[in-house]
Amino acid sequence: MIGMSQSMLDSVRPSESDRETAVAALPHVRHYLNTHEQSTVRLTVDDAGREALVVPRSAVRLFERILAYMAAGAGTSIVPTNEELTTQEAANLLNVSRPYLIGLLEAGEIDYRMVGTHRRVNVESLLEYMRRDDHDRRSAADELTRLSQDMDL
Repeated sequence: MIGMSQSMLDSVRPSESDRETAVAALPHVRHYLNTHEQSTVRLTVDDAGREALVVPRSAVRLFERILAYMAAGAGTSIVPTNEELTTQEAANLLNVSRPYLIGLLEAGEIDYRMVGTHRRVNVESLLEYMRRDDHDRRSAADELTRLSQDMDL
């Protein structure tokens, strides 16, 4: 297993030039993915050598998501899902305090294991918690909207 380094967790923030380039490239990448079904994608570097690089389609799908975030001006980071994080790293990803995260762990909301006296947080479980939390927030907002409409507010 590749060890988690802090550089993997550091977000890459796009410059304005990066954002503009991502905005221009994103429709082309999406069009390609929507019109081609093969399991690999052949990329051509446009220089004197016309070198070709073959990559998995799933890598291009991930690249599409990265471009979408960059086009929106958002920073991105890549974290392998089979990694384990320290409680501080996990709290940083959730944008919560470490004590709050530990409460979530102890409540069984996110899977973790003990390594000696230290907790190691499962990234897949953390991502699943984030999806559930996002879904719950959206459901609550939808319910508030419905109630407001029912009350003619």
